[in-house]
Amino acid sequence: MLNPLAIVLVAIVNPLAIVIAAVATLTIVLVSSLKGTGWEPTTDISDEVLEHRAAAVPETDFPEPGNRAIGGGGGGGAIPAGGDGEEGELEDGSAASAGPADIPEDEVEYFDVEFVKQGETVELANNKTVLEQGEDEGWDLPYACRQGQCVSCAGHITDGPSEDFVEHDNQQMLEEAELEDGYTLTCVAYPRDSFSIETGEAP
Repeated sequence: MLNPLAIVLVAIVNPLAIVIAAVATLTIVLVSSLKGTGWEPTTDISDEVLEHRAAAVPETDFPEPGNRAIGGGGGGGAIPAGGDGEEGELEDGSAASAGPADIPEDEVEYFDVEFVKQGETVELANNKTVLEQGEDEGWDLPYACRQGQCVSCAGHITDGPSEDFVEHDNQQMLEEAELEDGYTLTCVAYPRDSFSIETGEAP
């Protein structure tokens, strides 16, 4: 038979032990959460990686490659049509022609060009591109690379083969058959006669 004193002690000790254990557990949890785990995030090295990659790629004078997709074409570093206005030199030492953009002002000719979709006929100079002069009129004409390396700025000359009416300065996308069908890249096309053009028309 259990002693009544033992029964009282057991009744007192057990709840006390439970409370002590609970307090001890809460204390340990609190201390460990205040102390933290000691983990620190790693430093951001993305800028270093980009600089390292940029330093590893040699720079060239070539524009980035384009494609035939509407809105495609080379990105930054655009090379303007007609070069930088200086004459080049060939291997034999003779001077190379700089291009239609370098025609002196006193030799500039003007041609009547009908922009069919805009419903207007304007005089265009032969030392500026069709695209540039259309923009000078305030028209929002399509373009992307401005280098003749995509077909975003393509237009259709309704009067015949495009090369009868414009001089292309370094167009790289249209094939001979497309030029024969009257297609042109307005960003590198310089007028050489009067004609009608439908802008935003790709082959």
